[in-house]
Amino acid sequence: MDIASLSTALSMTKVNNEIGVLMLGKQLDQAEVMGESMVKLLEQSASPNLGRNVDVSV
Repeated sequence: MDIASLSTALSMTKVNNEIGVLMLGKQLDQAEVMGESMVKLLEQSASPNLGRNVDVSV
């Protein structure tokens, strides 16, 4: 294998790795936003008095 083809192969590997890292970073950001949105949704849907009182009749 000559030096030119080795250099090209290493360069392509570096570019592919950088693209992979950027894509994972974007996915992580998106997952974080979705998690925050889900927490907000759950907070809005929760009734604060639900489950505090129990009526028991015998």
